[in-house]
Amino acid sequence: MDSQTLLAELPRLRRYARALVGERYAADDLVQDTLERAWARFGQWRADGDLRPWLFAIMHNLRMDQLRKPRLDLVPIDDDVPELPVRANQSDRIEVADLAAALAQLPEEQRAVLLLVTLEEMRYADVASTLGIAVGTVMSRLSRGREHLRQILAGEVPSPQLRVVR
Repeated sequence: MDSQTLLAELPRLRRYARALVGERYAADDLVQDTLERAWARFGQWRADGDLRPWLFAIMHNLRMDQLRKPRLDLVPIDDDVPELPVRANQSDRIEVADLAAALAQLPEEQRAVLLLVTLEEMRYADVASTLGIAVGTVMSRLSRGREHLRQILAGEVPSPQLRVVR
């Protein structure tokens, strides 16, 4: 593994981190932490394996560590953050905002699987190895995540699937 190989994966890592975390600066920090850990532990990577699932597994584990740690609420200092250029069609912007808000409402495990499969176009087996779960679990979480997302976007309040256990 060389620096060019890592740099080639940078756009995908940034895109997934941004979708996972939501905030640009936090996503950039997550990508940087991922690359630092990958570079420091490149001896653990199997040269015959695919680099992308290994990097996404590192990122996923770092994100889970972040969620477990208590954190402070930060206020951005820079008020002049440039926005990404968007078409003049206002309804597109509203739809994207609605989708981002709906994704934020999904449970973390469903959101991670949904983003890896749809946004990153990873195979189920790669998602399973990245997240350390079975392929069947990937398919189950993907199905539930899609349904939950559909319900949120349709304005339906998803009913919790609770069972009475005695």
